[in-house]
Amino acid sequence: MSSEITLASITERIKAKVGENCGLNATLKFILDDGDFIHIDAVKIPNDVTNSDLPSECSIKISKKNVIKLMDGEMNAYTAFMMGKVKVEGNMAVAMNLNKIL
Repeated sequence: MSSEITLASITERIKAKVGENCGLNATLKFILDDGDFIHIDAVKIPNDVTNSDLPSECSIKISKKNVIKLMDGEMNAYTAFMMGKVKVEGNMAVAMNLNKIL
């Protein structure tokens, strides 16, 4: 894991994983521990990833460190949810499809 975790580096990694059409077909927002946002609009094609606080079908509250752990496969999303390291608001079905982008 990189010693420098920035909003820009996480956003770029998510953009690369989402690509043009990740198949999520929903809107999702990560609310990071320091008040930053990563919004994914996977309804429109090409999919769009921004740092805007836009409305979404599902919001996931998580730390930057844990986003990286999820993307690197060092943390299981279900376990993280059960341990309270990830909090989900809104459409749980969208959150359950996170593996399409992480």
